[in-house]
Amino acid sequence: MQTGSARLLVAMAVVAVVVAGLLVVSSQLGGGSRGLMDVREGHRGLRALLVALAAAWLAISAYLAWTHVSGAAPMCVGNSDGCETVQTSRYSEILGVPVAALCLFAYATMLVCAILRGEGAAILGVFLALIGVLFSAYLTYLELFVIRAICQWCVANVAAVIAYLVFGTVRLRLTGSDVLKTADRR
Repeated sequence: MQTGSARLLVAMAVVAVVVAGLLVVSSQLGGGSRGLMDVREGHRGLRALLVALAAAWLAISAYLAWTHVSGAAPMCVGNSDGCETVQTSRYSEILGVPVAALCLFAYATMLVCAILRGEGAAILGVFLALIGVLFSAYLTYLELFVIRAICQWCVANVAAVIAYLVFGTVRLRLTGSDVLKTADRR
């Protein structure tokens, strides 16, 4: 087996283990078997979806941070070198911190927000996702017009953070938050 294929399999296994572990743990949270599927909040499965999104991208961000720090080339479909070009560009770090490490922190926080109940956790999760969407738009601009390479992981990350923002906003609306009611009146 090629080294690249082995890394891809390890990354996929990590994602699967993290998601499966979180789903098992989630069934124990909050008393009884309800966990993340808390019917009282009126959004059965929504928090579980947010947990799955954040957990998967937490694992993938960990993989990308590892490849950046170790100097290994990230796996891309079709042997594309776009990911490596983006990851080795001068824009792959902010003040010496890899962008993938920043994503790792953001997704870990979003994961905690998805696990926790209540309006405060929902607001923080949506706020982080909004920052993530805006930052991803900037990074996508850099990929397209400055670096002139497309990283498949980055494109998938944009989709994931937009999905978290959409579903997080739905969750926030379902919590009865005054934040969205105030915004609706303006």
